[in-house]
Amino acid sequence: MRLTCGYGATLPSTAGVLLLVGCGPGATQAVGDGESAPHGYVEGAEETAEPQRRLVMAEAESGAVHILDPATEDVTRVGEVPGAREIATDGRFVYLGTGTDAAVLDSGAWTVDHGDHAHYYRTEADIAGRTEAGSGLGAAGDAAVTALTSDEGSRVLDRIALEEDGEINETASVEGTAVLALGERLLVAGAGGADSVRVVDRDGERAEPELAADCRDPKGQASTRRGAVFGCSDGALVVTEGDDGGFDTTRIPYPASADPVKSFHHRPTAPVVAGVNTGREVWVLDIAGESWTLIDTGVPALAASAAGEEKPVLVLGTDGALRSYDPASGEQLAERDLMEAPDGDTPKPRIWIDTSRAYVNDPEGRTLHEIDYSDDLRIAREFDLDFGPDLMVETGW
Repeated sequence: MRLTCGYGATLPSTAGVLLLVGCGPGATQAVGDGESAPHGYVEGAEETAEPQRRLVMAEAESGAVHILDPATEDVTRVGEVPGAREIATDGRFVYLGTGTDAAVLDSGAWTVDHGDHAHYYRTEADIAGRTEAGSGLGAAGDAAVTALTSDEGSRVLDRIALEEDGEINETASVEGTAVLALGERLLVAGAGGADSVRVVDRDGERAEPELAADCRDPKGQASTRRGAVFGCSDGALVVTEGDDGGFDTTRIPYPASADPVKSFHHRPTAPVVAGVNTGREVWVLDIAGESWTLIDTGVPALAASAAGEEKPVLVLGTDGALRSYDPASGEQLAERDLMEAPDGDTPKPRIWIDTSRAYVNDPEGRTLHEIDYSDDLRIAREFDLDFGPDLMVETGW
């Protein structure tokens, strides 16, 4: 099935700042007078029975930003971020980087996970404003803060203020190019060329206990159910909370033949991650098994991501074909021709995976592919777009 998706209403932008509009209805439950608010509720939000996924896409040349709601199949043009060239998300908020700053978008969809159950919310998308940020944009955090990282260091944003008031409040500025949240503290790597990993509180102050581990030249970071993971020059550093409130560390070295991956990609919180290195090889890290697996793709990889334990790893090759692999053995499971071989000068496609679907953007073909990765990479839907989806993230997790 091929769908041509229309646009929604557009609001004018002011001084290059994005203005957003809401994205379609859903089965919701509002909090009325006299009712107690459910866990994670934010004023004006509606609780839903199922996760609310949204695909946020931006066209680099025009800066136009759109949101696709997979439930309604509506595509809404929501404004512009001139000069946008990078994108990152913390699950609800989207950060569109220009190299000198970043626009902060509230996608209006998120999940509050309480371990044994979860709450799902949706509200209107909105703009919070802009914040300083360099190149190499990344976002990670917890329920209280989001650390927005770049090559100029890390800015810790008050997530509660963002959620409740739409305000960008910086609680700390931390020297470091990789930051992960764990146990109400922040782990910071890549500070001033030092190899050590520092522990700071949410205000950026030194916190106890110190971490007796190092990470040279950090590239790639991931928050998983099995701990915080940094990609270092010699392998992965996994940090977990100990029973005494401290931290335990595990180092998983690269095999001797491996070049370090440039970044990690995985289904949010899943403890299997994938990365592409400078030679366009795909390496898969199984955190529980403390092992790396090289995927023999046959062609150089453009993008890769892992769905989780005993679930496939997806790889998009330079030939435009999408392939799936067993994460443990590296055996190829399925293959699907997805797009024309991307030109070397065009924006690179990306793979986003959730619990049942994967999304692959085709900037040159102006298409977004929805893939059932558990069914031999079946193309569930294809969305024809009137813009180039050069940048893409999925929110609602």
